[in-house]
Amino acid sequence: MPPIFLGLIVLGFLIGAYGTIIGVGGGFILVPVLLSIYPDESPEIITSISLAVVFFNSLSGSIAYGRLKRIDYRAGLIFSAATIPGAILGSLTTSWVPRDIFEIIFGVLMLVVSLMLVLNPTAKKPLAFTLGDQSSQTAELESQMVSKHWLMGTILSTVLGYISNLMGVGAGFLFVPTLVYFLRFPVQTATATSQFILAITAFAGTVTHVAAGLFHHGIRRTIVLAIGVIIGAQVGARFSGGLKDQWIILSLALALALVGIKLSVWRALSHFFTWPG
Repeated sequence: MPPIFLGLIVLGFLIGAYGTIIGVGGGFILVPVLLSIYPDESPEIITSISLAVVFFNSLSGSIAYGRLKRIDYRAGLIFSAATIPGAILGSLTTSWVPRDIFEIIFGVLMLVVSLMLVLNPTAKKPLAFTLGDQSSQTAELESQMVSKHWLMGTILSTVLGYISNLMGVGAGFLFVPTLVYFLRFPVQTATATSQFILAITAFAGTVTHVAAGLFHHGIRRTIVLAIGVIIGAQVGARFSGGLKDQWIILSLALALALVGIKLSVWRALSHFFTWPG
């Protein structure tokens, strides 16, 4: 096996473990890394590889979280259905959207979400109905309260499906805050449900890429990365149970800040300066 493939397996493992802990597919980390490793590769291939890897990562994480009974399948299915139209549209527009400007906007969005998470890492008290194992009147009332926000969650899911497939990333970094702050899911449930949503969304986007002929090479790199993320996701799901909710949220905020700075600040500066080398 070529050394680069061994490196990709390790990369996949780290992204799978870390991404599963914070409830993301890891694409927003993987895409910049792949662009650095393969600077001459087309954006369409990079996003296709990343999105397929996000699918395998989220699928593996969902299986692990399902065994741990942390996924809210009802919410996951509703929001997944809402993401599919956006996911298909995002996949079809990957090749003609101006990526430089979009990456700057995307990076700024990451920084804003990161700041929000740092300033308020605990959000409001979570509602207890989401796992479906409460039968009290209180749980029923809480369920009704959350249902009022589901229309907003459904609309946001469509938008997030578009963003994730346009950029070749999972939108878990936005799904987790949406579930925690808008719908008041417990953090552990939000990260697990986010993985379940991403598995369906990434699958829809990957199938669209294949059908549109955008995934014409990169299969071997995808398989190698998938081996790493599948194993890493299992490890991450097991490890996440021992972490405090605040640490999970702050870890997500840190990842968003680092990638957001690269996408927005660094990209914006590159328009005005020519860097040595």
